[in-house]
Amino acid sequence: MDITQDTRLAIIGLGYVGLPLAVEFGKKFSVFGFDINEERISQLNESFDITQEVSKQELSDAKLITYTTTADDLVSCDVFIVTVPTPLYESKQPDLSPLKAASELVGSVLRRGGLVVYESTVYPGATEEFCVPILEQKSGLKFNKDFYVGYSPERINPGDKEHRLTTIKKITSGSTEKIAESVDSLYRTIISAGTHKASSIKVAEAAKIIENTQRDLNIGLINELALIFNKMEIDTEEVLAAAKTKWNFLPFSPGLVGGHCIGVDPYYLTYKAELLGFHPEIILAGRRINDGMGAYVAQQLIKKMIERKTHVKDSNVLILGLTFKENCPDTRNTRVVDVISELQGYGAKVDVFDPWVDKGAVALNIIQEPEKSFYDAIIVTVAHKYFVEMGVDAIREFGKEAALLFDVKSVFSADQVDIRL
Repeated sequence: MDITQDTRLAIIGLGYVGLPLAVEFGKKFSVFGFDINEERISQLNESFDITQEVSKQELSDAKLITYTTTADDLVSCDVFIVTVPTPLYESKQPDLSPLKAASELVGSVLRRGGLVVYESTVYPGATEEFCVPILEQKSGLKFNKDFYVGYSPERINPGDKEHRLTTIKKITSGSTEKIAESVDSLYRTIISAGTHKASSIKVAEAAKIIENTQRDLNIGLINELALIFNKMEIDTEEVLAAAKTKWNFLPFSPGLVGGHCIGVDPYYLTYKAELLGFHPEIILAGRRINDGMGAYVAQQLIKKMIERKTHVKDSNVLILGLTFKENCPDTRNTRVVDVISELQGYGAKVDVFDPWVDKGAVALNIIQEPEKSFYDAIIVTVAHKYFVEMGVDAIREFGKEAALLFDVKSVFSADQVDIRL
């Protein structure tokens, strides 16, 4: 397939990944942005992005995009790029239902000579083993004869205004050598940082999944060290500050690991490994540590409250931050909910304040503004710039005179707070 100015694209899924992609491609090609969420489409037609990844001006400037929820609008497209989420079931097994639905949709409108590129994070082999049969069945076309596929993993970092879609090197791949070159040339039209053409789709899939698995393990190691240092009554941040003076020390910090990638992707890799008879140990050990950090944070607070003879039952606790990371509205897979659940299990009354979160978007008690001199304990769970600029003195004003302040992310210095990881 040759990529020309007349190539028509469809982006399937307009979330954190799909919308920036649609906007960039929409500067050069005719693009249909498809999403099943009618409210999302309505907002985009009004140049409003609830994820705050794309500005109103950028949306207004993207003149070549048509937003739609209608599959029939996609029948004229030559290239389909699938950017739907790949979440987990509660059992930690991959939930491929969004990928299946997207593949069925594309298959229903796929024409001879068409190209389907997947960006969703999956286990190695999923594109060809799971998605391709669905495309064949729904389209009646033959893979690598009538249509082709590619894989180019997303590398979006929500809330990051420095590392953007166009400035992050893009991995590309295709189901044949010629198609790999077509996929690569397509992305080269928008990625200023350049591309890396992988030798196969499986290599590209594997490269993506180990990016986040590696980060997960590194954070898991630091979290475990924090648990150990806490028992030794050593400040973890002070240890890390000292260790960072060596040029090759990797600067990771302890904390809650959530989001749509780091807390999810390792389970996709281990799922596939176990299907092949290999039982991962290190990867799952890191996951167990990171999955348990929310409960640990709550338990450390409760322990300190008991030491101060503060009644835990019916106490008022303020959580500052609900998103999975700082300075973005994304609450997917946030582990702050584990802190909340654990505290509520001990009878504490928990309020959550997060200026980034739409109050109606989550089923939690998101308050408009914390009451001053009201709380028995305060936990800073997310390092939003808002809280940093607010300052420790203003945050302490929300608490009673003897209120505890737990700084999970070490936003403030050790002498300004009562507890740090």
